[in-house]
Amino acid sequence: MTVKEIAKLANVSPATVSNVLNHRNNVGKETRQRILEICKENGYDINKGKNKKPAEDTNTILFNFSDYERNFYLKIIHGISDYVYSRGYDLMICTNKSCEKFMDPALTCGTIMLDMKCKNSTLIQKANEGYPIVALDRIMDVPNIKSVVVNNYAPMAELVQGLVDKGYRRFGYIAGIDTLDNQERYRALKDVLQKNGITFSRENYFLGDYYEKSGYQSARLMLLSDNIPEVLVCANDNMAIGAMKALRQEGLKIPDDIAVTGFDGTEMSELMGLTTVDIPDYERGYLAAQFLLQNIAGSCSFDTFKIAAKVHWRKTTR
Repeated sequence: MTVKEIAKLANVSPATVSNVLNHRNNVGKETRQRILEICKENGYDINKGKNKKPAEDTNTILFNFSDYERNFYLKIIHGISDYVYSRGYDLMICTNKSCEKFMDPALTCGTIMLDMKCKNSTLIQKANEGYPIVALDRIMDVPNIKSVVVNNYAPMAELVQGLVDKGYRRFGYIAGIDTLDNQERYRALKDVLQKNGITFSRENYFLGDYYEKSGYQSARLMLLSDNIPEVLVCANDNMAIGAMKALRQEGLKIPDDIAVTGFDGTEMSELMGLTTVDIPDYERGYLAAQFLLQNIAGSCSFDTFKIAAKVHWRKTTR
């Protein structure tokens, strides 16, 4: 008899069965009793994992991310650590595939996931086992996983409309890798331009990877054209800064010859006077930790939480 078989007999999810077996308080009394009776009737030993340290007895939170070179992660980590330490928890940080082995209730009591290399199927499997998860920058819509995402569309739409209002008509775009963030940012750009009757030329679409070097290389390619854009919208600050270096190397003045915008609100963007969208990354980490501890306690709702971001107009636009 397996957890999945018990769940089928009880007409509940495997995650619900796991929550009962792990003594979580987020299952109703009648449902809990029905599951325990099914276990008893079918000879399932509810204490067979008693030699394995249960999640409730651990006090370590796992934060998994894939790219230590992008500086906004530091703010997220700061927010996570401030919250979990104030609640008596420890924090484990992992940046590679081996982190999946730490998503084990014997080692950690829950995970904040910000690694796009970790497949949704892996997270769903862990959640179905009753393991608490908060997913950043991806929408899951499954029990035991709380999604926390940035509302990318609205601030990007505000930024692009502001550029249109300032008189810009020829737009270029440097995209990031194919994530939810990039999809929403590009969709906002296209929607606003279409609403204003402005045609976006695909020859002014450049594919980057969120690193500064890709922004530099994309701008170099753009400069090969006889008709460069009036404004270059970048999917993040790193690529915008790389693009600015390439443009200035060729003697172009920003924003007189071409305007540049970013997205993230990094400290470097402020130093460079870059018009950008500021994401509150400290707060994002803090809220993710708060939601995870609620998930562990069985008091978390699993609707997607969207974080607001704000446009900051600076010197790289007119």
